[in-house]
Amino acid sequence: MSIVTRFAPSPTGYLHLGHAYSALFAARQAQEADGRFILRIEDIDRGRCRAEFEQAIYEDLQWLGLRWEEPVRRQSEHMDYYAAAIDWLRKEGLLYPCFCTRAEIQAEIDRAGGAPHGADGVVYPGTCRDMSPAEREDRLARGEKPAMRLDMAEAVRRAGTLRWHDRKLGEITADPLSHGNVVIARKDTPTSYHLSVTLDDHLQGVTLVTRGEDLIPATDIHRLLQKLLGLDTPEYFHHPLLTDKGGKRLAKRDKAQTIRSLREQGLKPEGILDMIEEYS
Repeated sequence: MSIVTRFAPSPTGYLHLGHAYSALFAARQAQEADGRFILRIEDIDRGRCRAEFEQAIYEDLQWLGLRWEEPVRRQSEHMDYYAAAIDWLRKEGLLYPCFCTRAEIQAEIDRAGGAPHGADGVVYPGTCRDMSPAEREDRLARGEKPAMRLDMAEAVRRAGTLRWHDRKLGEITADPLSHGNVVIARKDTPTSYHLSVTLDDHLQGVTLVTRGEDLIPATDIHRLLQKLLGLDTPEYFHHPLLTDKGGKRLAKRDKAQTIRSLREQGLKPEGILDMIEEYS
């Protein structure tokens, strides 16, 4: 089976050295195995994504010497695809509407004396899980827009024991239950990162997912969705996160370390490779 890798940035800022590391690693894996390298734009966050950042992604990757298959998949153009999966999960009784605001969730957590952390931060306390059907219908009739959360206990019961493989960590037994009832469709868009990335990796035939080790917890959720929706399970490689010399994780807000900024300083692509080696 031919290897298929992907680089899937969100256009919410300029690419930094950590992104370059991920993109170059994924492209190299495909090239060495005579496989395919895919670029995907994960632009479901309508409030933060910008056209100028998307254009900069193309420019920076081309400058680094990377080439990818066309056409590039833009998630914002495929909301119907994600909505169909949401509808199926809802009909299967695996989703429930959540009307809670962030402030209400935090207040409930504070009253409970804190909450454990999962892939999305603090674990949702399940406030809307046991809401009566009558109250749900009433709030929907009033025009309130809910998020859709996964009934994690029921989903895990149906899926059973799940495992996934990481090239560095080996065989991992998934623990999706520890992440609580995660959001599968947001209030402002008919999908979420967890759902769209899992569906797209299957649709595009991705066989090796390369991404930062900060996303290891999310893989438990993605493995569960793969089982529930009958999707393929790729192999994973979660690479270490790049940090600056002080040990601080590189982020889009660190403008001095963006590819664009380094280009403007006169750095050549070979210099980027040297910096990646220095930071990694």
